[in-house]
Amino acid sequence: MSLNLQPNIPDPDGFYQELIDSQRDMTDAQAQMMNCKLVLVLANHIGDREVLRAALEVAGGRIGPA
Repeated sequence: MSLNLQPNIPDPDGFYQELIDSQRDMTDAQAQMMNCKLVLVLANHIGDREVLRAALEVAGGRIGPA
């Protein structure tokens, strides 16, 4: 399975609005914590380490030792 980088969310504007609304009354620290939890929940749902590694690289994360 390869990483899908094509638009794949029905009503992306609606999803973005839900994401923003879900953090509306949070502090910056609370919103950051929620984002971290969301990443872990979605990573667990995906479950494929190869796909997750590719996503980390696309997002600009450094993989492995410097």
